[in-house]
Amino acid sequence: MNKKTVRDIDVRGKKVLVRCDFNVPQDENGAITDNRRIVAALPTINYLLENNAKVILCSHLGRPKGEVNPKYSLRPVADELAKLLGKEVKLAGDVVGDSARSLTANMQEGEIVLLENVRYEAGEEKNDEELSKAFASLAEVYVNDAFGTAHRAHSSTTGVASYLPAVSGFLIEKELEFLGSSLENPERPFVSILGGAKVSDKIGVIEKLLDKVDTLIIGGGMAFTFLKSQGHKIGKSICEDDKLDLAKELLEKAKSKGVKLLLPIDTHVSTDYSNDADDKWVESQDIPDGWEGLDIGPETIKLFEEALQGAKTVVWNGPLGVCEFSKFKTGTYEIAKILANLDATTIIGGGDSAAAIEKMGLSDKMTHISTGGGASLEFLEGKKLPGIEALQDK
Repeated sequence: MNKKTVRDIDVRGKKVLVRCDFNVPQDENGAITDNRRIVAALPTINYLLENNAKVILCSHLGRPKGEVNPKYSLRPVADELAKLLGKEVKLAGDVVGDSARSLTANMQEGEIVLLENVRYEAGEEKNDEELSKAFASLAEVYVNDAFGTAHRAHSSTTGVASYLPAVSGFLIEKELEFLGSSLENPERPFVSILGGAKVSDKIGVIEKLLDKVDTLIIGGGMAFTFLKSQGHKIGKSICEDDKLDLAKELLEKAKSKGVKLLLPIDTHVSTDYSNDADDKWVESQDIPDGWEGLDIGPETIKLFEEALQGAKTVVWNGPLGVCEFSKFKTGTYEIAKILANLDATTIIGGGDSAAAIEKMGLSDKMTHISTGGGASLEFLEGKKLPGIEALQDK
């Protein structure tokens, strides 16, 4: 996937529309509680400023469902950006309306305008052609740097690319470099860890990875579907009964390919899906009735640690237990610590596993943390991401 980046196009003096991912978490007063996504966009923005471009930024925030809703305004993002860049960031009062047009009409080089939340427009998520043309009419070059929404064909992520020269920013370039090379040419042993609740979300990824990895580690809620497919008792643990045959097939496929597929051997169970109910540790093959598994146990952590020792490439997507309960975050946290100390390329596929690593302050110990949970999963599955496909090839 060799796509052109901002380096491959002349941006001097040009109006450049950049699609960023400023979908940041906020508290009840609208204050940004975590500015990482804004910070991640700075290299591309600074490059454009240094090269005398006129910078027009756009992003979604939350789900305003195609209507103007002040709760989802990008005002806090504009303020945070201005602080980080040390210069004025003008916020348009609309997306492609009079305010956006007048603010972008006579821009000077090095000026920055942020359009209001693209999802205020009902046409955005429908990839409406008129809206895509309206975005394009504001600028001369389009840059996509929002990997987190690259798997969605929306007006600001793909539609606009039909009407302007379209290239990637540095964030998407980095994602393609790490996720791409881990799949195409991994240094071995290559181990993948998959967690999360549902097998159905990860079927494509598991199938794809079974062709690539030396070892596949499965934890999280979806492990119980695999355990039950082998005839084990899982109590009232989460399980997709309609996926039992598929789980069995995947276990067979792993065996026939010589891939080591590891499932939990002990489980931290609880009488209820809560942090406060009775809990104990049991063998994964025999979870008593009335109990549900919410995390992997200490023996499983040891088993997974042994499998990770000596690994040269590790891709991890999805938590190994219910991280939001302090009692059941141990598995995810322990595995994160093990990865932090490995001499390997460690790639974290966004979402909850990335959040746990951030919380533990281990981000800088990982080679790459993807900015898009859903997008990185689809990329690992080998699906074409519309937001990437729309960009010019080198």
